[in-house]
Amino acid sequence: MSSGGFAILDVPPGTHPEPDEYIRAAMRWHFGEETGSTFWLSRKDSLGFDPVRDVRGIADLAKFPNVAEDLREVRAEDLIPRGYDGAAQVIGVFESGGTTGAPKRVVFLDDWVEREMAWQYARYTAYGIRPRMNWLAVAPTGPHMIGDYLGRIAARFGSISYTVDMDPRWVKRLLRDGKPEEAEAYTEHLVSQAAALLRSQDIAVLATTPPMLERLSRHDELVELINRKVEVILWAGAHLDADSRHLFRTEIFPGIGLYGLYGNTMTLGASPERLGRDDDLCVFDANSPFVSYSVVDPDTHEPVPYGERGQIVTNHVSKSALLPNNAERDEGIRIKPPAGSVGDSVADVTPLKSLVDAGAITVGVY
Repeated sequence: MSSGGFAILDVPPGTHPEPDEYIRAAMRWHFGEETGSTFWLSRKDSLGFDPVRDVRGIADLAKFPNVAEDLREVRAEDLIPRGYDGAAQVIGVFESGGTTGAPKRVVFLDDWVEREMAWQYARYTAYGIRPRMNWLAVAPTGPHMIGDYLGRIAARFGSISYTVDMDPRWVKRLLRDGKPEEAEAYTEHLVSQAAALLRSQDIAVLATTPPMLERLSRHDELVELINRKVEVILWAGAHLDADSRHLFRTEIFPGIGLYGLYGNTMTLGASPERLGRDDDLCVFDANSPFVSYSVVDPDTHEPVPYGERGQIVTNHVSKSALLPNNAERDEGIRIKPPAGSVGDSVADVTPLKSLVDAGAITVGVY
């Protein structure tokens, strides 16, 4: 495996290197003939700039085109940097949810997953999650990142992890095809599986989506079981509006920690919610400099003022992958990041209004 001049890309998990130096090393890696991937090397001459010369820090990642659409058809092998010399350990090929079209595919390598798991573990510990607390994940598995990540985090805590698999694409298809009764039946099928586990097992951590949490809360028995057994609820996937979040925290599941995760396949990870008061905005900080967010005007692509809403743009820059300047289907409020971080933090994340107005977003159970 090539290592000359790239030590900063291999800093220990939990370490956050100097951002601009890190980005420059990543450009040398991803665009070096012996180290870069076929995907990026084949695009180098058409970029209109020299990434090694012209990308000097996080802000310069905006020079890149958004290549997310290309990930719908690319060969997975072409995404793996040559610098691994055949030693890359592939954890999985995960796909986006397909909310706005055919799914995009990204390769996850073990060195990145270890870095991401170490970062997330520290945040879950701050939520009060302890070793050997039983987990129940009602979430997509298979080609979806979230199910795999939840299982890995639970294993890191030495916990037993129970799962209820969901197929969000099937629900979205049923809804798009005008079959709400079938979508309803499938959702109740998920609820019944979760109910069986909540009744029979000592579940202390419940991880699911806001639509599924709402469905579980319709059943008095399940509300009672969750309040009696569960200590922490993690939600991810679909948007949870501020009013519903407050209702869950104060009336339906009082005394249970309720924390959100914002992430997607294009960042190869998720950002756990920043700790704060119950009435604070739900703020997500990126795992910078490896992942960074910016909040921009969707028309001008310029940053909006802090406290204003805009489209979320994500960057992922690691030794294993480069996915810069990805304009997300989400919008949120631009928030100042924690000291020592780069880019923006984001709050009150919702689907992009233009997509909602165009009828391009189908939520379903995820």
